Amino acid sequence: MKSLFRRFLGDRRGATAIEYGLIASMISIALIGGAASVGNAVNSTMDGAAQHLKNSQ
Repeated sequence: MKSLFRRFLGDRRGATAIEYGLIASMISIALIGGAASVGNAVNSTMDGAAQHLKNSQ
């Protein structure tokens, strides 16, 4: 039982998996924020183009 407990405490694979999960979640949050920002900019540009086309008729 003691050796099993020592082996469990010495195992770092779980900590590494958690760290990779945290890194992946941070990257996902950054990508979602960036996509939302770009989406808003594209939407604004398209609205401006549509207004320009409406006014030029």
